[in-house]
Amino acid sequence: MPSKTLRLILVGDVVGRHGRRFLRAVLPLVKAKFQPDLVAANGENSAGGLGVIRRTADELFEAGVNVLTGGNHTWDKKEALELLASEQRVLRPLNFSPATPGHGAFVFRTAAGPEVAVVSLQGRVFMEAVVDNPFAVIDEFLKKNRHPVVLVDFHAEATAEKQAMGYFLDGRVSAVLGTHTHIPTADCRVLEKGTAYQTDIGMTGALDSVIGMTREPIVRKFLTGMHQKFEVAGGPQVLDLTVVDVDAASGRAAHIEAHRYLEDTYLKELGLPG
Repeated sequence: MPSKTLRLILVGDVVGRHGRRFLRAVLPLVKAKFQPDLVAANGENSAGGLGVIRRTADELFEAGVNVLTGGNHTWDKKEALELLASEQRVLRPLNFSPATPGHGAFVFRTAAGPEVAVVSLQGRVFMEAVVDNPFAVIDEFLKKNRHPVVLVDFHAEATAEKQAMGYFLDGRVSAVLGTHTHIPTADCRVLEKGTAYQTDIGMTGALDSVIGMTREPIVRKFLTGMHQKFEVAGGPQVLDLTVVDVDAASGRAAHIEAHRYLEDTYLKELGLPG
């Protein structure tokens, strides 16, 4: 009997209330088109652009997300401490200290039966948060992992660190998909040993912004060097996601493709009537 193919989706960093609103509108249509077995999303910017709280997590779950991954902004809201301690579907990076509340991985059982291990991992190059070596931590995790299908969200700044992680995990996990920069990269491919890879999948947030935030304060900061108050940008939104097809038995990826949906045209892009 042929092995089942699982379809996994990771949605780029959801930025604030505008990003959450657009995800609620688009995700049901995306799910109807692609019929995914799992939808994960990076949620570390979902509460006011910085952090995650129970209300924003619940909103994303109600929209159809199964697992939320994290990053360096996971702890920016104090409410995250209780949320991470009590909700296993909301992850913080695996390589935070073991004393940190929460979990860095969650095993999701798909409706079809096979399980998917979703791992949140954070890089160290150019990153503010102090975390353990992501290469060593994921290596130890995989020595104990018994699930063939593993999706890794590698939340990191440096493209070189992300690429190195992709090659380090090639053949050991199903997909290494990057987040954090909010800018999608045009390098989707299945590596030679069967791991799907993309340096960064992008974001869910304002198109005419600086990584989801209003432009003017950030431009002023770069111009003057002075601190500015950042705010989540409104206006037309964009949703970036990446789809990966994986063999459920071997965990090897068969296909990867990236998609971008613009608020003004997403019905047309999804092949649905306007």
